[in-house]
Amino acid sequence: MKIALITNSRIPSLTANSIQAMKVAQALMQLGHDIKMFAPKETDVVNHETLLTHYGLRLVPDLELLPSIRRLKRLDFIVHAQQAAKKFGAELIYTWLPQSAALGAWSGYPVVLEMHADNSGKLGVWWMRQFWNQNTPKVMTVTTSALRKALERSTKFQFKDEAILLAPNGVELEKYAGLPSPIEARRQLNLRDGLTVGFTGHIYPGRGADLLFALAKQMPAVNFLWVGGTPELVDFWRAKLTEAGMTNVTMTGFVKHESIPMYQAAADVLLMPYSRSIEASSGQDIAEVINPMKMFEYMAAGRGIVSADLDSIREVLNERNAVLVEPGEVGKPALSNVEGWKVEIEKLLVDEPRRLKLGAQARKDVENLTWVKREERVMELLNKNLRSS
Repeated sequence: MKIALITNSRIPSLTANSIQAMKVAQALMQLGHDIKMFAPKETDVVNHETLLTHYGLRLVPDLELLPSIRRLKRLDFIVHAQQAAKKFGAELIYTWLPQSAALGAWSGYPVVLEMHADNSGKLGVWWMRQFWNQNTPKVMTVTTSALRKALERSTKFQFKDEAILLAPNGVELEKYAGLPSPIEARRQLNLRDGLTVGFTGHIYPGRGADLLFALAKQMPAVNFLWVGGTPELVDFWRAKLTEAGMTNVTMTGFVKHESIPMYQAAADVLLMPYSRSIEASSGQDIAEVINPMKMFEYMAAGRGIVSADLDSIREVLNERNAVLVEPGEVGKPALSNVEGWKVEIEKLLVDEPRRLKLGAQARKDVENLTWVKREERVMELLNKNLRSS
């Protein structure tokens, strides 16, 4: 099919929604679809090579950046994107925006709408209801069953089972094939040797920076590897580490996405140190529905995972493939249950057979959670709905 992908993500950027949209685009291309992506023009013209390296892609969609005025709440962009999709000859609108989904449905297009968080505000609810009230072939994906419940609660609307798909995020397993042991990965990356606890990703409020700092301070004999973060946050935490005289933490700052698997392989234990409140880049609290891409990457890396015990996380992780710890409370994560995290991490670090067993099970469990298999399921459901329309 000729598919118009409409995203409001800034491209390129370091946000999870930007990365996720590109992984979806690549997977659809791998399935043989003709893809064109439309995004707001917030950056200079982006070349093919930049996108390849920034997102660690093998296939890059044709990208068109369209006018967008923030004070208009993206409405101008949505209209421009709909017009551009028509000019492209799209047979399907695939979007992360309820507004684009509604407009596409109004125009008679089949629509796939991806939802990763609850609607924000009454206007978001209105657009969602407009989309669902149109009698056109449609699929709405949700990353967790908790998200479906949240969306039905906020919209006061019962979604049709035949048009909704539980589609967690995914991973490119081929990037995790043949990873070296933690010792060898550390050697190749010129990292200090010794038992290592790793974390990859951004640190927004609730994402665990305070907890990581407190754990590293209380476990001076263990190396901590922190990969990612904005330059401002990296500078902030490096200054705090220096002030505290802590030398067991390595902060890399941003690394290319294609290098992430090797850094994850360099850890003996990988952390997801969330609290009960997690702020997305949009400012929305997503703790109830979070489905982090790093979780699938950690699983593919085959390392021991220690994660906050959140209901949405338990839709993928369990005691057979990870260690789940009571999360810290919002606002004071470094002061709540640091000891609980420390105990579980130390128990895992001294028990290599258990680490290997948990890692092997996680690697096995993630095999059906690739981006390509995800998009196969999305398109199968859409085609089923097209045949029945």
